[in-house]
Amino acid sequence: MFLVSIGLGSLFLVGIEYLGGAVWSTPFRRITEFLASVLIVIPIIAIPVYMHMHDLYHWTHNEAVQADKLLKGKEPYLNLEFFTIRIVVFLLIWLAFYFLLTKNSKKQDTSKDQGLTKKNIKISAIFMPFFALTITFAAIDWMMSLEPHWFSTIYGVYYFSGTMLAALAATTYLLIYLNERKLLFKGLNQDHYYSFGALLFAFTNFWAYIAFSQFLLIYYANMPEETFWYLARWEGSWIVFSIGLIIVHFVVPYFGLLSQPSKMNPKRLKFMSLWILFAHFYDLYWLIMPTYSKEGIVFGWMELGFPLLAVGIVALMFGLKANKQNLIPVGDPKLIRGINFRL
Repeated sequence: MFLVSIGLGSLFLVGIEYLGGAVWSTPFRRITEFLASVLIVIPIIAIPVYMHMHDLYHWTHNEAVQADKLLKGKEPYLNLEFFTIRIVVFLLIWLAFYFLLTKNSKKQDTSKDQGLTKKNIKISAIFMPFFALTITFAAIDWMMSLEPHWFSTIYGVYYFSGTMLAALAATTYLLIYLNERKLLFKGLNQDHYYSFGALLFAFTNFWAYIAFSQFLLIYYANMPEETFWYLARWEGSWIVFSIGLIIVHFVVPYFGLLSQPSKMNPKRLKFMSLWILFAHFYDLYWLIMPTYSKEGIVFGWMELGFPLLAVGIVALMFGLKANKQNLIPVGDPKLIRGINFRL
């Protein structure tokens, strides 16, 4: 899900830039396009996960479903055939829009055709409702259904907030990294940094708002079929981990990006970007692992190996794309205005 966050969140940033007619972010759009290429490897990664469905998802056990009225009621949705169809549909939609948007963007580098920008605006408008639906149901299918007795109507938005933070953090880190090595354009200024810092700060608050809203609604209703999910994260060593989530995912980014100078400082932004990426993985671990480890936190080679593998895949896909294409969209009519952007 971490790789899905990077890839899908980056594709959303590409689409929202076209749809909103943003100028300031145009010079950095190629970075988000390259990050979105991570979506290409998701079908490959999904294969071993799919092969172990029976071990991961309780609702795949037919005897358990037949003995449980609640699971029996959810069977028309939570069944292996329909689940498989949804996986294929989600991946096809994401990859189709990725190839459509990036194909036109790459083609514009040589053709300088402004009509390609208009095409991508239309494609982005079509993409947005598909994005909203697919990211919501992907979060429900792949994470929330790990505990099929529990439900939250805000779960999809919760995952979206973390996805946006991860994509923005990855983009911010890479633009600073590339600029330090003089691989980007000349003229990257504090207003560019501030814009990314402000977005990171805004979505940090948005994540906290959604997370607290979900908790408050369940706490206030106090229904056993909902509260057990939080209680499981408030037992054993998960108590410390849950408190840590608040500090890691909200308190540190909030105060680290609160002041105006901090949003303009590339060293601070670089550090906070890495911190937020770590915080997103921390959040995903908190969402998933208590399902399998009721007693407390489990830390082994997989907890270290999977994050390193994810980083390696992102770096590999970004490097492959960067070696073949321009690092900035040289044919985009808004490029010069984006480079000269001032608040």
